[in-house]
Amino acid sequence: MITIYKSAENVLIPLSEPTSNSWINVINPTPQEIAQIQTLGIPQDYITYPLDLDERARTERENGELLIVVRIPYYQGETSDIPYITIPLGIIMTDQHIITVCKLENDVLHEFAGSRYRDISTAKRVRFVLRILFAVANRYLMYLREITKKVDFLEDQLQKSTRNKEVLDLLKYQKSLTYFTTALKSNELMMERLSRSKLFQTFPDDEDLLDDVLTENQQAIEMTNITANILNSLMDAFASIISNNLNSVMKFLASITIILSLPVLVTSFFGMNVHLPFETNTNAALLIFLISIVISLLAVFLFWKRDWL
Repeated sequence: MITIYKSAENVLIPLSEPTSNSWINVINPTPQEIAQIQTLGIPQDYITYPLDLDERARTERENGELLIVVRIPYYQGETSDIPYITIPLGIIMTDQHIITVCKLENDVLHEFAGSRYRDISTAKRVRFVLRILFAVANRYLMYLREITKKVDFLEDQLQKSTRNKEVLDLLKYQKSLTYFTTALKSNELMMERLSRSKLFQTFPDDEDLLDDVLTENQQAIEMTNITANILNSLMDAFASIISNNLNSVMKFLASITIILSLPVLVTSFFGMNVHLPFETNTNAALLIFLISIVISLLAVFLFWKRDWL
């Protein structure tokens, strides 16, 4: 799928055909669409590299065209084995166009296409690329906050759980953090290489924006490391928590079993075919019942004092 935009009055306007200073967004292109993009003078490798989901973050320049591959976060849904992963996004910058290539629809480009960001100019191609990189770093931070909230919720659930479901859910987010850590570090190396490029040093505002991108990416790395360390500590403690919860349940059930068996013991004693106390008393059944209740209440009080109930 190919969509074309151009900024007008600081808002992105959809176009039917590419023009000078336009943004061409390519999502999972067909062979015909790849051939169409090649007519703009774009090497085929620049288009196919970002379509490989395992492509690493890097930069490449050929015949004046600059390719930037950045790993962006992608939300697969709560039912997925790994809710949050990373996918490659290719940004191709020429002297006429900005082309983004990605295998999957993603929130980063969707926000740009929806004109959520104001004051965007496709004519200022370097700044437009930096705004995309800045949005990628912000998206990492947003997803990390969501993961932190979900981990906190699962932690509260696990305090009273005796099942493995919560532990398995935490394991999914632990995998997501591993993806984030790897991608953010590779993005950092790629951006540091860009910072040494004269391309981003032409205008002071562009250089400042690149510094902001590096700062946001570093903040995402630190936040990922903190969350991962906390999650690792929780995973180590959760096995003991579940075991303790299960022991508490078994202790409660054992106490209830003992308490319920006491009246049975008393009534069994008075059910023997021998001479017993109260056998001539007309209120013997009531007395035996009261004795059973008193013994059971004493057992309840004793177990409560010892914190067995």
